[in-house]
Order: sequence, then C-alpha cells, then structure tokens
Amino acid sequence: METKEDNLNLPNFLTIIRILLVPFFLYCLFQEDSFYKTIAFGLFLFASLTDFLDGYLARKWNQTTEFGKFLDPLADKILVTGAFGSFILLNEQVEFWMVLLIVMRDMLITCLRYIGISQGKSVKTTNMAKLKTAFQMSAILVLVTLLMVVSTGQKKVINNVYEKGRESGKFGLEIATDNLILFTKEIQNKDAGELDWINYLAAFLPYYLMLITTAVTVLSGIRYLISNYELLKPKNLMKGLKNEYPRNPK
Repeated sequence: METKEDNLNLPNFLTIIRILLVPFFLYCLFQEDSFYKTIAFGLFLFASLTDFLDGYLARKWNQTTEFGKFLDPLADKILVTGAFGSFILLNEQVEFWMVLLIVMRDMLITCLRYIGISQGKSVKTTNMAKLKTAFQMSAILVLVTLLMVVSTGQKKVINNVYEKGRESGKFGLEIATDNLILFTKEIQNKDAGELDWINYLAAFLPYYLMLITTAVTVLSGIRYLISNYELLKPKNLMKGLKNEYPRNPK
C-alpha cells in the first residue's frame, strides 16, 4: 500500500508545479502586450516539458504511484482546459462546441479513472491518447505563437471577419475555407517573398488546427472506452461501489 512518503517524490512535485503555473499562464495570455504573450508561451512550453519529464523520471526511478497516475492527467486537463477556454474569448476561430467536446472527453476519462481506482485497477492508456496530447499541445503552442506575433489590429480584423461571417449565416468552417482559398490565390498571384504569411495563416490555421485536434480528442476518448470496457461492466461497477461504500457491520 502506498504511503504519503511514497507520493512525495520529484515526478509528483513536477506535476504539482504544472498545475500551479496555470493561473500565471492565463494571466499573461490575456494581456495585450506581446511581451506577456511571450511569457505565456514560455510558461506553457515549460509546463509541457514537465509533462514529459515527470513520467520519464517516474519510470526511470521506479517512483510510479497511483496518486501520480491520477494527478498527472488531471494536471494536463487543467492546463489544456484553461488554455482552450481562454482561446474562446481571444480567438473567434476557436468555437465553443470544440472546447466543449474536449472538456467532455476529459471529464469522461477522469470518471473512468475514478471507477478504475474504486475497483483497484489501473486504466489502460492507448497510443491514441498520446497522439491526442501531441495535437492538443501543438495546437495551443501554435495559437499562442499567433497571438504573440500577430498585431492587435490584425487580430481584431480576423476576429471581425468571423463575426460578420457568422452573422451572414456562414459556419466557421466555411469562413476558414474562404480564407484558405484566398491564401492559395494570393500564392498564385504573388511571389512567396511578397506574401504576408503570418497574417494569412492566422486567418484560417487556428480553425483547422482546432477542428483536427477536436476530432482526434473525441476519437481517443472512444478508444479509451473500448480499451477499458471491462471497468464499465455492471458486475465490476457494483464491485467498485462496494469497495467505495462498504456496508457497516451491525
């Protein structure tokens, strides 16, 4: 049985640091000055590195604990949910339904982990989950980078294009596709050196990144359920409930 001393190790400490960085990351993200956006990028990059490092050290030093197995993905969910939730307010290309599906998937997996703990079993991870994490982290880094390098005025122009497009009855995908088509036409009409690459990419890349990331996230959730269907069998659920709420002897 694990003790409190077992949980007090460097990998778990790094996981806790990742959680503590979230409010500082969000504060910097909402500041207009690009300097703060740069700090936000650095904080998120560091948090992403701790995500890799804590797991690597836990395996290398044989310090893997059930507490760490539960806290590590929870820290990821707090970081990712905070970032994507902020993007809804900062970037019109990040739509509410995308973030909702990502959050719902993460809540589902958290519940699945809790069910596993109540049954004394570990939730099986999948390669799809690792791919999901890679997509989410990459999408956030790209979106923060664009917030950092695109001028405030240009960001307002792009957001306004999406707002006006939706008011006219268009979906986000239609607007992003229109911007992509415009970009390809400009490539054909101009030399590569004359194009304002960053501003053109900022007009459609975030939407497609979020669309792909959302799809991969949902598929990874389905894969999790398939891989851990044993935990959801009625007899195992009842066993977990008995372990969680044992009957008091008379």
